[in-house]
Amino acid sequence: MKFSGYILVTALSALVLLSAGAGAQQHSGNLHWQQADGESSQMVRGGVGLIQTPTARMLPAGRMTANYTDNEEYRFWSVSIQLFDWLETTARYTDVRTRLYSPFPGFSNDQTYKDKGLDVKFRLLAESHYLPQIAVGFNDFGGTGLFESEFIALSKAWGPLDFHLGMGWGYLGAAGNTLNPFCKFRDSFCRRPAGFSGRGGKIDYQKFFKGPASLFGGIEYQTPWQPLRLKLEYEGNNYQQDFAGELLQDSRWNIGAVYQWRDVTFDLNYQRGNTLGFGLHYQLDLNSTDQPKIKPAMVAVASPRPQIDDFKDLNVILRQLLFNAGFYLKTSRMTDDEFILYGHQLFYRDEEEATERLGRVVLSQLPSHIKRIRVVEFSGNLPLLEKVIEVEAFASAAAYEQLQPDIRSTYVRQAPEQDIMALADVPYNTGFYTGAEIFWIQSFGNPEVFYMYQGGLFLGAGYRFTENFSFNGAAKLTLLENFDKFNFKVDALDTPLPRVRTYAREYVTRSKLTMENAYGHWQKQLGDNLFVQAYGGYLETMFGGVGTEVLYRPVDSNFAFGFDVNYVRQRSFENDFDFFDYKTVTGHINVYWQPDFLPDTRLTFNVGQFLAKDKGVNIDFAKRFDSGIIIGAYAAITDASSADYGEGSFTKGFYLSLPFDLFAVKPAKGRGRLPWVPIARDGGQPLNRPVKLIDMTEARSGFYD
Repeated sequence: MKFSGYILVTALSALVLLSAGAGAQQHSGNLHWQQADGESSQMVRGGVGLIQTPTARMLPAGRMTANYTDNEEYRFWSVSIQLFDWLETTARYTDVRTRLYSPFPGFSNDQTYKDKGLDVKFRLLAESHYLPQIAVGFNDFGGTGLFESEFIALSKAWGPLDFHLGMGWGYLGAAGNTLNPFCKFRDSFCRRPAGFSGRGGKIDYQKFFKGPASLFGGIEYQTPWQPLRLKLEYEGNNYQQDFAGELLQDSRWNIGAVYQWRDVTFDLNYQRGNTLGFGLHYQLDLNSTDQPKIKPAMVAVASPRPQIDDFKDLNVILRQLLFNAGFYLKTSRMTDDEFILYGHQLFYRDEEEATERLGRVVLSQLPSHIKRIRVVEFSGNLPLLEKVIEVEAFASAAAYEQLQPDIRSTYVRQAPEQDIMALADVPYNTGFYTGAEIFWIQSFGNPEVFYMYQGGLFLGAGYRFTENFSFNGAAKLTLLENFDKFNFKVDALDTPLPRVRTYAREYVTRSKLTMENAYGHWQKQLGDNLFVQAYGGYLETMFGGVGTEVLYRPVDSNFAFGFDVNYVRQRSFENDFDFFDYKTVTGHINVYWQPDFLPDTRLTFNVGQFLAKDKGVNIDFAKRFDSGIIIGAYAAITDASSADYGEGSFTKGFYLSLPFDLFAVKPAKGRGRLPWVPIARDGGQPLNRPVKLIDMTEARSGFYD
């Protein structure tokens, strides 16, 4: 097999060099160097690749691919996301047909073994005329390690052919068809620690690039019929130590065909010389996905503007602001050269569109002597943002007097000025209010059933007593669930940590109608950029108490920071009102950062004490795409050891945040969140505060627009 590997690397290296040389020449035919077109297909376990082996190829940034693949021993469900043009991430669940979830039918019935895994791939070098694309990747690096491996891959296109060559370690290099080059530098690289990780959650850095290595590679051919691609690969795995059992391998050559129809791809392959496999894939562009809207046409702006001495009818503007611009006007004022509006943006998520619509409505009746329009936007009773629109520049852009009009350049965003706020006695909202929102709780990989869920409504109500103080409550009404299939509730793991979250099954199944929260809330703006709040009562499903938070957040700043402190006691799961004995102080220093080198990305650091009295930091990564969809991940690293924590080793999770606007036929604000928490235990668990200042002041950033 080593001889076959050397033949492969020699042949593919020659083809890579040939294609690089051909790229520097002019060809009269169609066989010339061309960069890959961005339609690379997925491999069996998810992620861009051939069949069993990865390549250096990447999809365009913002592409998400949902995959299902199937062969004799395994089924794979995976989602691959191209977060940046240089970073591919893949999350995967594996169904091992040859093994049971557990040997105890009372615990897991007859369900087969399920495993979760994470892969990442980094592009080190983009393809050019002379050089191949180069990438390095880490597979199944944070799970139980069924497919744990590392690789370095090269890819080079030549006409309709795409050549791939790589070296793999771990699962990808099990055949050992070549020498591990790192052995020359240190003997420890010659041996790989044996066995699967078992408990999971920890990254086994000590295994990286160690042990046997194998060369792998292949060719992908774009046929003259555009929907069809053909694949040929040579892999470096011998399947002798596979988790599903030793698998018969008659050949290390695999072949496959890929058929694409719009955003759906179907593939058929023949692996190991004896096994048929297939896959179904759906690709979504997270940047361009949208929902067509039914909305009023924008008000036209005449060029040149007609001479207007005074407003004709403010009631017309009031109606048009709500109907055409989604702006609820609380009050307005006019000075010698400025018109000032105070109110709420209710419907339009796109901040630039909302501003343009408002400006066009006002401009239709604006007196000619007015030079600026000021718009003060509120969240609740907090004046968060002031937009200053230069009338002359805005009118020119709105009337398309320029070849490429730029509405955004005609106004600035800033903190509301004190003298502007002093001009008007803005009426504040008081009295009763109600609301409802959908909730969806889901859990994957359960012993009873792979996918468990609970859905329904949060029915909210409140009373605002003053400008700053209100009382709020929410009831949880469950309408749809399969949590009744639980075979057990509290697990039998002996843990030294207080059980602050592992009673979750008791809480979510106690009744169809429960009190989610009931609390008093006080908030105030202490300065242009400083906000404070305090709250007390039943704060969340599992805890009640009192707390306070302070946040410093300038408008459109890349930084915001603050802290929260809370004294809480654990709620009883036997009824809505009682408490258990456990109590603690929990709180964090909170830092929010949108780094320039990671566009449309927010990093959040929460440093402090968690509910189980463990101390550490929770790091949250959130990537926003042009559609408004946000993909996020978080991890809490605390002084609770992995042994004390239990399975999973530390708290981590992922989430998908979706704007409601993507599902509505009319403009809408707000968003929903779909979480995926692989394993939730007691370490690194924060209090789920009912109100967070970073969310309340989001208009100052626009990250969630």
